[in-house]
Parts: sequence; structure tokens; C-alpha cells
Amino acid sequence: AAGGYAMSEVKTQKNDASVHEFLEEVTDGRKRADSFAILEIMREVTGREPAMWGTSIIGFGSYRYKYASGREGEWPLVGFAPRKRNLTLYIMSGFDDYDALLADLGKYKTGKACLYINRLSDVDQETLRELVRQSVPPSPKPTASNGDTDPLTGASTRPRTGRLLPGV
Repeated sequence: AAGGYAMSEVKTQKNDASVHEFLEEVTDGRKRADSFAILEIMREVTGREPAMWGTSIIGFGSYRYKYASGREGEWPLVGFAPRKRNLTLYIMSGFDDYDALLADLGKYKTGKACLYINRLSDVDQETLRELVRQSVPPSPKPTASNGDTDPLTGASTRPRTGRLLPGV
């Protein structure tokens, strides 16, 4: 298997690495400060705690996906990564339903499920909060497990809608 991974194994998986330590290692001071601010925005808006996914993505919540080929995996509902060129925010529902919000957001670029910003000051933070809020389901209430929630994260293991995009 290429890269030591089985063909059906997703490389970017949730792990126990420290989110705080990862962000402290971001060398660009502005990007590090922006990353901590985005961390707090996503934590507050989603009601979920952050987790490292792979070596460079901070995710909140999770959902399972399955390709027509049968390959399946797990991916965060929303997340971000401080990259060399920009801050990449993962909005897994895509952007088709958010034209009005995007019009008010500020300076950004998008990919299929990625929002690229150079710095947090380039975007309206209240609009960013609302975009994140609308893109994730409400945080589940703690209840006895009925098999529909992840016992570790409390996230629903049932697909939210058919609109979530498979892991990037």
C-alpha cells in the first residue's frame, strides 16, 4: 500500500495530540494568534471540544461518510488548519447555501469545502461565527447512548444530511 496505508484507510484520523501544543508551534505570530481566536470561535459556536486530525487539522465533532466505491471514513464537522500560505477553514457542508453570508464575510477564497483566509482581520468575525453555526448541527445533549452517538465525542453517527462532503 502506498505510504504504508491500506487502500481503504484514511490518513487523516482523529488522534490524541495536543491542539494547544500544535498551535504554539505555529511560527508566524499573527497566524498563531488568529488560530487561537478561530479555535475559540469554533469551540464556542459548535459547543464541541477541539481534537487534532492528522498532524495539522483541528476539528470539532465528526461524521461518517461513505463513497459509492465503498470506502468510508470519519471527518470533522468543521475545522481549520494554519497553513503556510493561509488559514484553511473546513466547512464540510460546502458553500452553496451561504451566498448571503459569504457576501458579508470579507476577503476570502473558497474550494469545495475549504474557506481560505489570509488573516482573521480580513473577515467579519460575526459573519464567520454565523457561517460556522449554520454549517454544523446543534451539539447533542448528553444522554444514554442509543447507538446513534459517538461515546467519546457525543456526535451523531448518523449522517446529518446528504450534503456533507466526504473527507478531503
